[in-house]
Amino acid sequence: MFYREAGDFKTSYVEDGQTFPIKLDRYAYYVALAVAFGVIPFLIDDYYANAVLVPFLIYAIAALGLNILTGYCGQVSLGTGGFMAVGAYSVFKLMTAFPDVNILVHVVLAGIITAVVGVLFGLPSLRIKGFYLAVATLAAQFFLVWLFNRVPWFYNYSASGQISVPERSVAGIIVTGPETTAWAKYLVCLVFLVVLAWLARNLTRGTIGRSWMAIRDMDIAAEIIGVNPLKAKLTAFAVSSFFIGIAGALFFAVYLGAAEVGEAFGISKSFLILFMVIIGGLGSIFGSMAGAAFLVLLPVMLKNVLVGSLGWATDLAAHLELMIVGGLIIVFLIAEPHGIAQLWRLAKEKLRLWPFPY
Repeated sequence: MFYREAGDFKTSYVEDGQTFPIKLDRYAYYVALAVAFGVIPFLIDDYYANAVLVPFLIYAIAALGLNILTGYCGQVSLGTGGFMAVGAYSVFKLMTAFPDVNILVHVVLAGIITAVVGVLFGLPSLRIKGFYLAVATLAAQFFLVWLFNRVPWFYNYSASGQISVPERSVAGIIVTGPETTAWAKYLVCLVFLVVLAWLARNLTRGTIGRSWMAIRDMDIAAEIIGVNPLKAKLTAFAVSSFFIGIAGALFFAVYLGAAEVGEAFGISKSFLILFMVIIGGLGSIFGSMAGAAFLVLLPVMLKNVLVGSLGWATDLAAHLELMIVGGLIIVFLIAEPHGIAQLWRLAKEKLRLWPFPY
């Protein structure tokens, strides 16, 4: 009744190709941006920044990167944690080697370095695919973690083997280090997420995105009609790794402040981000954010309910969380393989057809 496109006419191809063709969707998007930038920074505190909002924003960027590779190009990867480690250690080396350069430039450069590494490890995708490619990327995960652990140069020969972020500021506002305020962390991560989501949306709707989807749907047929599989697969690895590298840089520099590669970027991180993509929806920008929000909010909610309200032991709540996430993955794979994004699309279609939703 209130969600209609009646009277919403398009008079140009540009209008017809908008990301949000229905006015109500566009208004909702603008309102969400206004609240995110103009309201939340004034209300946020340290708990919600560190427990919910900052992890959500960073994981959403990583899930976007993995979704470009797996959801849009069909290349399975289990090395996300390792590529996040490349971004983290790259930004650490850049910050310590060039202290006068803006931290935002360091984060982008860390993403570019990770893109180069991602292309190198993406070369096997030209010959193998499916389960074999997943094993190859899993090998990349273990190799990168081993490399950062065994070569002291990467952690500046620290006795503990741990890297710690130096204090840096943007326009006089501290954004890294122990003195960083909650709203500064939030805004830095939010800006990167909005820009990268806009970039991902435009890439996936353009020529390069269509080549990715052609390779995903049927690579032999795509090659026959003129899609270059070398270019398509390597660009997917490059763009995906760029996003994941930025997520790793923000995860270390803005969120953690100090990290040890085995604990912060182990194989569990790769699986966590893969689960976000599966639950959120493959091949969907919104699904990447929805999956990240779901798997960030679920542990917080369970901890508050089970440990805070019911008095359960923390380890028992953690094990229950793993059982719930595993069960949800099975349910989504069987009942709705396209995840939360597809459920959201169906809900909007029913609203548009109400009172005749079937």
